[in-house]
Amino acid sequence: MGDAIADVLNWLESRNDIQSLRAAVCDLNGIMRGKRIPVEQARKALDGKLRMPFSLIGLDVWGEDIEGNALVFSTGDADGLCQWTGRGILPVNWTAHPTALVPLWLADENGAPYLGDPRRALARILDRYKALGLTPVAATELEFYLVDPQSQRPVGPVSPVTGRRLDSDAALSIDEIDDFEAFIHDVYDACRMQDIPVDTAIAENGVGQFEINLNHVADALRAADDAVLFKRTVKGIARKHGFAACFMAKPYGDRAGNGFHVHFSLVDTDGRNVFDDGSEQGSEIMRHAVGGLLAAMAESTLVFAPHFNSYRRLRPRSYAPTAVAWGYENRMVAIRIPGGPSAARRIEHRVSGADANPYLVLAAILGAALIGIERELSPGDPTRGEGQGGQPARLPPDWASAIASFESGAHVGEIFPAILRDSFVACKRQELNTFALNVSDFELETYLESV
Repeated sequence: MGDAIADVLNWLESRNDIQSLRAAVCDLNGIMRGKRIPVEQARKALDGKLRMPFSLIGLDVWGEDIEGNALVFSTGDADGLCQWTGRGILPVNWTAHPTALVPLWLADENGAPYLGDPRRALARILDRYKALGLTPVAATELEFYLVDPQSQRPVGPVSPVTGRRLDSDAALSIDEIDDFEAFIHDVYDACRMQDIPVDTAIAENGVGQFEINLNHVADALRAADDAVLFKRTVKGIARKHGFAACFMAKPYGDRAGNGFHVHFSLVDTDGRNVFDDGSEQGSEIMRHAVGGLLAAMAESTLVFAPHFNSYRRLRPRSYAPTAVAWGYENRMVAIRIPGGPSAARRIEHRVSGADANPYLVLAAILGAALIGIERELSPGDPTRGEGQGGQPARLPPDWASAIASFESGAHVGEIFPAILRDSFVACKRQELNTFALNVSDFELETYLESV
């Protein structure tokens, strides 16, 4: 990485307006955690000489230590090494003063990858594909809401053009895109600076809801990086424009949820898409990959729906799946095979909410597909409609069930290292227990004097 480090240092030398940097790792919840460091410490960060505690990866969503976490209490909350991921230095222009992000991942004291790091989990899966001479090509679609940051509950933002608050759905409205052009333009500009391959933007089904697609890349680790960085960028630019950007799975109980759809194909060493056999049905390898995705889906649901709110999105007739099913050109099921030219044959995985950690999502998807390919699993017959007929397997209906299924899942055990699985389960159990102790206003209004 010597030349890459030199390039970064030369770039920083040309930017005398940048006085500080953000050095950060991504935790299990997809939250960036780290330090503000003086720009003079850039080489230290790039050379892998910064240290942060391993426990940083496994904090709960409120930033609290996990009760009884062995990484804290048995080891004295030991530090790990922070290694640069190699993703260039990433300019940030939405803060009070210009800065830049140095993306890091954790390593053990001897320099070996720390297997509790979610980015490492995805890298391990990609190494297994590489050993087979296959490279995943991945693209992501992320939905989010713009909301008024002054409101205690989410409400639509005020249009910068009309001055009126948005209060109705506007699916694919060009007018709504135009009204928020200044915000969208700045998002695209910031993404270009960070080399995030943004593609199309649309107004989605909800009030103030948008979807921005990221172009496919032949590097799934980079695709996950792009998704993590994109979410952070959108949130920062939204604040700059007086909005808040919300990637919650279901911020409105009666409106569309925020999805995180993943498209992927596999290419061999000759660059050939192995999902393409010239037919509309796709190759046997593709169907085996779908078989693996279906086999591991229920026990992987905690990755795709990691929070209490996530299960408000996974409801029938909501364009979010509830059945373990697949189909051709069917947006009502979990796994969709899009139409179009056979050379572009790919799989779309539609389960995940936008609140999920992109590294874990891509690891779960690609790991399950690999199991299906290696074992030549059959996906069964494709489904028409929503998959409510017959007796298809169902996704776990609630958070507690998903935690239990993830903890005991045999396929999950093949995809994720034990230290990551244990940390993720402990984190989610602590969050579940915290929610159980908090009584909502609606519960009090309903039951306080009526029962």
